[in-house]
Amino acid sequence: MEISLFEPRIPQNTGSIARTCAAFNTTLNLIEPLGFRLDDKYLKRAGLDYWHLMKINKYSNFDVFKKSKRENRILSFSKKNGILLRNFIFEKNDILLFGREDNGLPDQIINQSEALISIFMPNKASELNNNIGVRSLNLSVACGIALYEAHKQINKISLK
Repeated sequence: MEISLFEPRIPQNTGSIARTCAAFNTTLNLIEPLGFRLDDKYLKRAGLDYWHLMKINKYSNFDVFKKSKRENRILSFSKKNGILLRNFIFEKNDILLFGREDNGLPDQIINQSEALISIFMPNKASELNNNIGVRSLNLSVACGIALYEAHKQINKISLK
């Protein structure tokens, strides 16, 4: 299992995601261009003192990333009406791909993945309710929810 961020822009989100990856012993892939430098103080602060536990790979673009992951399923996450997270069956070597904080994953990237997955939000903004509600989750929160569900399924974690 790996988390991949497509062109992340906010260092604090990436630092928080890196810390979550460290807790789950999961590799974090960063696909450039990044909206910050890897020595950014906000990135480091969000990761606290867990950087020695983190496995981070950086890729110059999506094509390079995709070529290096030919043996894995790349699963895109978006609010764009994918399969609901709770209904998706994960496999051990899946890569969970998340987009930029400002505009998510472009359609051409989603179209190159094995599946599109969405996280259910009861108070999601929609045209049915005149866009009243929440448009999207924070990137680090979405990664945490998805990674937990994938690990729960694969490792048969009991919630009791």
